[in-house]
Amino acid sequence: MRDRLTALKLFARVAHMGNFSAAGRELGLSQPSASRLIAALETDLGAMLFVRTTRAVSLTEAGATYLTRVEQLLAGLDEADHEVRGTGELKGMLRVGTPISFALREIIPRLGVFMRRHPALKIELRATDRYPELVTEGIDVSFQFGAQPDSSATARRLIQQRKILVASPEYLRRHGMPEAPLALEHHSVINSPAHPSPTFSFRQCEHHITVRPRNRLAITINEGAIASAVAGLGIAASSETSARTELEAGRLVRVLGDWDFGSIEVNALFVNGRAVKPAARAFTDYLIGEFRR
Repeated sequence: MRDRLTALKLFARVAHMGNFSAAGRELGLSQPSASRLIAALETDLGAMLFVRTTRAVSLTEAGATYLTRVEQLLAGLDEADHEVRGTGELKGMLRVGTPISFALREIIPRLGVFMRRHPALKIELRATDRYPELVTEGIDVSFQFGAQPDSSATARRLIQQRKILVASPEYLRRHGMPEAPLALEHHSVINSPAHPSPTFSFRQCEHHITVRPRNRLAITINEGAIASAVAGLGIAASSETSARTELEAGRLVRVLGDWDFGSIEVNALFVNGRAVKPAARAFTDYLIGEFRR
């Protein structure tokens, strides 16, 4: 039974990583041992789970179907172990997807307390400003800005923040402070993940204004947009927390702060139809509690 469970865990990791050696190392297995274990599983099932080439390992159609069932089973076992344990202790590996800025500014500073509460839990932060594929990358929970792009995921709101515009004092000395939204048409705006649209909409009481400012610089990571604004390259859109440190230090200044520029959500995404791993649920609950404080 133990060998079978190890084989199922190994199968799921090989499916996501496309590599027997890397998946085996996670479970303390050598590459030959990992290969033998998967071969034995395929023999028991009477079906090939992987197509093996010299360059890659990929799932067969039968393997893809089997993976869906196996991951539901592993998540259910994890949930059952957690309930029977009854101590609230979390074990195993928690894989978290997150934008780089959110990892650096919000998650990592709060990570120590959570990890001290659960010393047997390992956490892998996969920080990237692209939307990860939850299923294929084996991510247990992914924290993402804005609306969920993945129809196969379910979302839980983590926090909602105001969206703001920021610029450096040096940029504003050279180009002047915009006094109204229409003035943005005479400024350089940095296109960023916080606001990828070329149009900017503002509200103030009953007034609603949409402008299309010049966009001479586009950055695909939020940290790059903030750094570019600090360097005086233009006006950048950001969430309140993403620019908090620079605003408090005076390296950035709010622009058009008396206008409502909208808000941005941060959602926790889970694979739809799969039992949520206890560690993923607990970590999400912990972060929600921290933000509410």
